[in-house]
This record gives sequence, structure tokens and C-alpha cells, in this order.
Amino acid sequence: MTAATTTTTGWTIPAALRAERIKFTTLRSLWITPLVGLLLTVGFTTAVAATLGDKDESITSDPGVGIHYGLNFGQAALVCFAVLLFGQEFNTRMIGLSLTAVPQRGRLYGAKLALGAAVALAVGLLGTAGAFAGYAAFVPEAWDGPALVRSATAGVLYPVLLVVFCLGLTAALRNLTAAMGLLLPVVFLLSPLLSGVPVVRHAVQFLPDRAGQYALRYADDPQVAYGHWTGLLIMALWAAAATYGGLYRLRRHGM
Repeated sequence: MTAATTTTTGWTIPAALRAERIKFTTLRSLWITPLVGLLLTVGFTTAVAATLGDKDESITSDPGVGIHYGLNFGQAALVCFAVLLFGQEFNTRMIGLSLTAVPQRGRLYGAKLALGAAVALAVGLLGTAGAFAGYAAFVPEAWDGPALVRSATAGVLYPVLLVVFCLGLTAALRNLTAAMGLLLPVVFLLSPLLSGVPVVRHAVQFLPDRAGQYALRYADDPQVAYGHWTGLLIMALWAAAATYGGLYRLRRHGM
């Protein structure tokens, strides 16, 4: 009876989660990339605060910019982690085996999203705490201002929303190379560069990474069309849309 039920309905949710956890712990690339992201986030923030904390007003006039400076580099590793978590199964054709083990595609997809979000949450918590501590060691003003709680909360949630967004987009594209080739240049290069171009800045500020990073700042920017918390909401909407798009594509084109 149990075997027949398992064959018909697929693995239980705990079993699907356990399978994803085993993949994460046994595949070196999956656990190294978020670890690199954490080290880059804390390391760059601390190094910049130590060397420029008393010289560069761009990282001290708005503590949120200095505290989360390292996240600009750490997020590249998080993008790689999210793309690898799902994309490598498409590129190696292992997605067919995964769907044989867990026929309910929504359950497989949910397990991957849950694992990715949990790892990103851990990186967000440790990275934000480490970045605040590293920055405050050289710039004591980090702990001043009413925006502290909001900036810290955004620092924890930003990696989670970024990973969920990238996972959803990877599932929708069903190709590791395409997802990596699209996400890394946009998040790491194109988006920051275009945000400084007046002609397109108004549109670029609504991209997920730009909106989410505005929530990290302490100060208001009169050129941004929304508030700090709204920026985080915009990023969450992008993540929700990508999640739905990934599920839609997976249900129709799993292999």
C-alpha cells in the first residue's frame, strides 16, 4: 500500500526536501557559492570601512551604502548559487531523473525554492550581522539613525528575494547558460551602470536589484519614485512573478 501510494503521488514534501538537502551538501559547487557570497559580503564591507572609513564620504554620509557595500560583490555568488541549484539539472538532463523520483513538479519546484530560500536567509542573517560589525568597527555612526532596523531587515531579506527570483527565472529559461548569461551581467554590471544614466534611470530603478538595494539605504533619494519599504516590495513582486513563471514552464516543459 505504501509503495503504491508513493508511486502514484510522488515523494512526500519532507522526502523531497531531504533529497534537495542531500544534493546541496554533496555537490561542492552548491555549498561553496553561498559561502563565497557570505565571505565577499562581509570581507569587502570590512576592508572598505577599514581603508576608506575616514576618507570617503560616499560610504559614511549614508551608512547604509557603506554597510552593504560588500553585498554588491556577494550577490554575484548568490546568483550563481541559485542558477546552479536548478540550472545544472537541465543542462545535465538530470531533471528527468528528478521528475521520475518526484513526479509532482510543483513539489519538486517548491523543495528547491525552500532550500534556496533557507540558504539565502542564512547568508542574509550572517552577512548582515558581519557587515554591520565590520563597518561599525571603523565607522561608529553605523548604529545611529532610525533607519537601522529597516536597513538590517532589508539586508537579511535581499539575498532571499534575489535567490528566489533567480531560481524562478532559471526554471523558466530551463537552461543554466542562458540564465547565467542573463542574470550576472544585468545584476553585476548593466544595472549599476544604467542607474547612473539620466535617460534610463527612471526605468532602471524598478529592476529587482535596484529596488531591493534602495531599501538598504538610510537616506532618501528624491530621484527615486518610491519609498524604501516599497523598493523591497517591488523586488518581492519580481520574485513572485519569476516563481510563477518558473512553475508554469516546469509543468509544461519539465524535461
